[in-house]
Amino acid sequence: MSSVRSQNAETQVTVIVIGAGERGQLYCQYALELPERLKVVGVADPKEFSRNHLQKLHNIPEDKVFDDWSKVISYGKFADAVIITTPDKFHRDIAVAFANEGYHILLEKPMATTEQGCRDITEACLHNGVMLSVCHVLRHYPPMRKIKEMIDSGAVGEVINIQHIEQVGYWHFAHSFVRGNWCCEEKSTFSLLAKCCHDVDLLSWWMNKYRCTKVSSFGSLSHFRKENKPNGASSRCLDCKIEQDCCYSAKKIYLDMHKRGISGWPVSVICDTPSVKSITDSLQHGPYGRCVYDSDNDVCDNQVVNLSFSGGQTATLTMVAFTESLCQRVVRVFGTKGELNLNADGQLQLYDFLRQQTVEVQVETPIVLSEVQKSLSSHAIADYLLMDNFVEAVARKDPSIISTSPEEILTSHLLVFQAEKARRESCVISLDDH
Repeated sequence: MSSVRSQNAETQVTVIVIGAGERGQLYCQYALELPERLKVVGVADPKEFSRNHLQKLHNIPEDKVFDDWSKVISYGKFADAVIITTPDKFHRDIAVAFANEGYHILLEKPMATTEQGCRDITEACLHNGVMLSVCHVLRHYPPMRKIKEMIDSGAVGEVINIQHIEQVGYWHFAHSFVRGNWCCEEKSTFSLLAKCCHDVDLLSWWMNKYRCTKVSSFGSLSHFRKENKPNGASSRCLDCKIEQDCCYSAKKIYLDMHKRGISGWPVSVICDTPSVKSITDSLQHGPYGRCVYDSDNDVCDNQVVNLSFSGGQTATLTMVAFTESLCQRVVRVFGTKGELNLNADGQLQLYDFLRQQTVEVQVETPIVLSEVQKSLSSHAIADYLLMDNFVEAVARKDPSIISTSPEEILTSHLLVFQAEKARRESCVISLDDH
C-alpha cells in the first residue's frame, strides 16, 4: 500500500546512508524536501567526493562520516534506519550486519546477487524484527497500482495472460550494461536481476491469486560483441574515425548531453564535477569512453521470461535494450471480460468486451508533483512514494504499511534466479520441485 500519512504530530525518522552515489543521493532528497519527517544523520562511502557532498547537503557531523560501512557498525547504533545503495555485490553482508544491529532497512534492488544472499537478508530481518523495504519502485508507480486495482476488482474478468515489456533504451543500456557498473556478472550480476527484478515482482504481485508453477527463459548478448565491431572503428570513441555514424558514441551520449546543459545522470556518473575537460578526460581514460563492441561486457541485451501459473494463466516479460524509450514499460493484460493496455507514456485504457467500448482509465497521483523537487520525481514520482511509504512505516512502527513483506520480496527474487537458470540450461523449470 502507499503511505497514508498519520494525522498525529510528525515523527522524525533518522537514517544513515550507506553508499552515497546517484541512488543514495536521490532517496535522500526526501529529507531536504520534508526535514520534519526524515533526517540524514550519517553517511558511509569509500569515495571522498561522494560522502563529503552528502555531508554538506545534510549538515552531517564530521564524526558521522565514514569511508567504510563496517565503521558505522563499530560506532554503535545512532539512527532508526539505513538506506543501502552500494554496488549490488555488497548488499548481502551490509544488510545482514545492520539488521543484526536493529536498524530498519531500505535496500536498493536487487536484494543480493545470490539466492542464498537473498535468503540470508530475509532471515536476518525477520529474526531481528526489523523492517525491510527493497526498492521495487514500480509497485509505487501509479499506473502499475491502478492495474493491480483493476485486476483485483474484476474489471477484466479472470486474467488469462499478461505481456510486460521493459524498454531499457539503446543508449541507457550502453551506458549501464556495456560500459558501466552492470556490464559484467563478475562486477555485479546478470542483467535480468539487476534491471528487471521489480518487473518480475510486478507480475507476481498482479497474479498473486495464483502460484507460479513453471518458468522458462530465452535471451543472449546478441549485439554488443567484438565480432560486430565495424571496420575502421577504434577502441575508444574520441579517436574513432567512424564515431559520427555510431548511435552508441560516447561523445554523443556524454559530451553532447553536457553541451545541451545536462549535468546530472548519466553525465554525473562518469566524473564528479562535469565539465568539457573532465568529461573528455574520463572518456579518454575511463570505461565510459570504450567502444561498445570492444568492452568487457557479458550480460544479456535481450531476454524473454515465460511464467505459467496454477490456474493455467501465463505471463511474459520482455527486456530489450534496443528501444527509443528509456525504462518505460508497456503492459497488456488479457482477461475474460476485457483488456487493459498501458502505453509507454503511462496512459491506461480498458476495452470492455460486453460494451465493446474503449475507455480511458483515470490514474490518480497521490500527491501534487510541485510538492516534490524535480530530482525526487524520477520513475514518475514512484521514488518519492517509495520513500514516503518507508518513512511512514518506520515513524509509526508499523511494518504492514510497507508495500511488500520480506517473504514476498524473497519469493519474487527467487523467481528471477530460476528464470536465469532456465535460460542458461535451456529448460523449463517446474517450481513444484523447489
